[in-house]
Amino acid sequence: MATAASTELTNHGSAAICRGCWDQMRVPIPIRGPLSLPFRAFGITQSKMNPNICTICERSFRYVKKQRHITASATILFADIRGFTALSERIEAVRLSEIVSLFQDQCAQAIWAHDGIVNKQMGDGLMAIFNFPIATKDHASAAVMAALDIQRHCAEALAGLDATLGGMPGRTLGVGVGIHSGDVEIGEFSSFRSDFTAIGGAVNLAARLESQAAAGEILVSPETAAQASGLTIGAETRLLVLKGIEQPVQARVLAKI
Repeated sequence: MATAASTELTNHGSAAICRGCWDQMRVPIPIRGPLSLPFRAFGITQSKMNPNICTICERSFRYVKKQRHITASATILFADIRGFTALSERIEAVRLSEIVSLFQDQCAQAIWAHDGIVNKQMGDGLMAIFNFPIATKDHASAAVMAALDIQRHCAEALAGLDATLGGMPGRTLGVGVGIHSGDVEIGEFSSFRSDFTAIGGAVNLAARLESQAAAGEILVSPETAAQASGLTIGAETRLLVLKGIEQPVQARVLAKI
């Protein structure tokens, strides 16, 4: 029989307790409702990485996992606005910041809807992690579905913006996405910041795939494609030689707009 806590956790939209603390420690930390008020007094609030986890997950990795870092299976997603550099030379900074906010918000909503976290925001780009701290059995499929949602959510807004600006010769505004699944090291790697992140070859490969994705494209590694075959079967393949990656990568290409 499902417990009250686990029942709350099945609601992806707005969990009442932290799904990360529950999945990692089986500790029900309230993040919504009256029971969360005493925790807020001690600075335990919803995380900016995902509103269904709390700041204990975000800032207290060693407390949660009892070690500084762990090896975990995860899917990493990178996304970035294509044409942003050229755009930044044409419009004022205030308008540019509005575009970045729109992109970041649309991406975050798509990632959160599939139980991922927005681990890093880097101006016109971001990095997301699937399968930590929220445990997601089909994390490869979750990441691919999030990427498809990102492309759908961003395409219309960016296309409308491109038309408003009169277009840029030889360039198209859009989003490029790269996804890879594999083992990563997750934990705290800086003495200056306590927020956790993921590092390792799997992270590097996802970033390299994103760097090769054109506007509207999602480049999916063979490992992710194998785990999310229902979403990638029949997709175009592209052989890529990636900087810092020894062997060429046969990527699947999704959602070319």
